[in-house]
Amino acid sequence: MIGKLKGLVDSFGEDHVLIDVGGVCYEAYCSGKTLQALPRVGEAAVVFIETYVREDMIRLFGFASEAEKAWFNILMTVQGVGARVALAILSALTPSELSSAIALQDKAMVGRANGVGPKLAQRIVTELKGKVPAIGAVDAGVLGLQAALGEGIAGGNVADAVSALTNLGYSSAQASAAVARVVAKEGEGTATERLIRLGLKELSV
Repeated sequence: MIGKLKGLVDSFGEDHVLIDVGGVCYEAYCSGKTLQALPRVGEAAVVFIETYVREDMIRLFGFASEAEKAWFNILMTVQGVGARVALAILSALTPSELSSAIALQDKAMVGRANGVGPKLAQRIVTELKGKVPAIGAVDAGVLGLQAALGEGIAGGNVADAVSALTNLGYSSAQASAAVARVVAKEGEGTATERLIRLGLKELSV
């Protein structure tokens, strides 16, 4: 099986890239975020690969990071999520944002992806609660939030605090990390207003 490709970017398609490895071009289907992260045609690139083999085809899926590849495989364990939907989710959310959405049970965030309706978004956050790829690339703040809250399901006060901080312009990963640090010190029963205030202090450090 192919685990990683190192070569030159040959060309781009709407949903895939061709990587030239020693004169052999491999076609890898990618998320929008991976395609945007790749260098220009003719430049060196490294793409992490998941190989799918079926009776009628062999298809390569490419990822910019091990975290994205890991989330792709985790998403595929959910009923109703195939490769196309998994790539759509990873096109809409970074691995850290997806980790935050699962930790906070935020189906609306997952529902941003094309082809993901409310019911499927709910199934994804429910079935994947507490499941985070066991690799260092996943946002440490999100892991801290999940550890602080047990199974990875945030209480209403925590979810509200993270939402308030993101509304102020901070990313989901930043907000989750800040609230995680506050929860670790103050406890998960801390009032929403206090979580927001102390979270802002954490973000200003």
